[in-house]
Amino acid sequence: MRRFFTLIVALCAIFGTTTAADRAHTLKIYNWADYIDEQVLVEFQQWYKEQTGEEVEVIYQLFDINEIMLAKIERGKEDFDVVCPSEYIIERMLRNDLLLPIDKDFGNTPNYIDTNISPYIIDVFNKIDGSGKNANDYAVGYMWGTTGLLYNTKYVTPEQAATWSTLHNEQFAKKIFIKDAFRDVYGPILVYLKRDAIDRGEITMDEVMYDASDESIALVESFLKQAKRLVAGWEADFGKEMMTKEKAYLNLTWSGDAVWAIEEAAEVGVSLDYYVPDEGSNVWFDGWVIPKYAQNVKAARYFINFMCRSDIALRNMDAIGYVSAVATPEVLEAKIDEELEEAIDASYFFGPGAESVKIDAVQYPDRKVIERCAMMHDSGARTEQMLEMWARVKGEVVKPWVLIVIGTTLLGLLVLGIRRKILKHRRRARRLHRHRK
Repeated sequence: MRRFFTLIVALCAIFGTTTAADRAHTLKIYNWADYIDEQVLVEFQQWYKEQTGEEVEVIYQLFDINEIMLAKIERGKEDFDVVCPSEYIIERMLRNDLLLPIDKDFGNTPNYIDTNISPYIIDVFNKIDGSGKNANDYAVGYMWGTTGLLYNTKYVTPEQAATWSTLHNEQFAKKIFIKDAFRDVYGPILVYLKRDAIDRGEITMDEVMYDASDESIALVESFLKQAKRLVAGWEADFGKEMMTKEKAYLNLTWSGDAVWAIEEAAEVGVSLDYYVPDEGSNVWFDGWVIPKYAQNVKAARYFINFMCRSDIALRNMDAIGYVSAVATPEVLEAKIDEELEEAIDASYFFGPGAESVKIDAVQYPDRKVIERCAMMHDSGARTEQMLEMWARVKGEVVKPWVLIVIGTTLLGLLVLGIRRKILKHRRRARRLHRHRK
């Protein structure tokens, strides 16, 4: 059923089967690929009917790049009801008046948004620069994580993984993969290059995340070009698999990918670990929003509320490996693992009582790690300069038609790869479930 349902919604994304007559009872969701337990979508339809007495049909569409999603919203030709952008895109959407506020009055249905979302997430969303608009009125946190170094403990020491300068270490020539995501790479490297000024109090981490000046772009470009000769590849998804097969020893990647890789590698006797370098890094967030062109706002806000239930949050985490913004006692209890050697301070996320808990430090970093991280921001008109820098580092030439080709290719891959992705993530969910038992 899950496989059939996912295929149907993917085809709906391409061919558009919703008619005007049934649009009032249709919820169109636009989300990242492999970023939800698909069965949750089926169950929402029944839950919505129980809560409201109304029927709703979910059409679930997938994207792989924030900017492709944003372009569709900006053109106003797509009437998505719920989308899941990253923090800097939420920032841009707020500035451009592309979002509707989320009404949290659900009548007799509990308001899971206000009661279950972590105060840490709410505080971070308060820092989203929405040109006078509070992001918490327009967005609800979904998943979050850090950017750091996934490393093979047989070849890389903890001390080497503790600094971004390791990307220049000749010892790891052609054994390094870097995530092909210019924002996630730019921020941490700039933090590393500005570490002395940060330590002296001349600039804050938050200010660094806004910095897209010519000088800073040039500094990051120089660092990356020096590292390039040691880099085996720039990867969008395959880096974690190269690490599990010991084809690489270092991977600049996201914490969610690291969780998957560590689990996968352990099954074949490969020891991997993940660390956020001491100089500091990005902490990123994705959230649910309702675009201004939404046609079913009621179902959209009920869906967002549904996704904040503790049981739904846990199922989504088990399915995808990333960390939910939900911070209830039920989630904390489910995540505690007494077999872990060390306890961490997760009170910033779960509140008092979580100052010393045995919980996965890759998924939930210790407070000290969070204190050396900052949220990414939209670089506005400077985005083009950053993209050009990234292309120069990789030895590419950016042309407008490239984006069109990328978009067309992604649609093709969506259909051709849907079966493979579903099976892969179903196996991963089973592995994570077994591990937590």
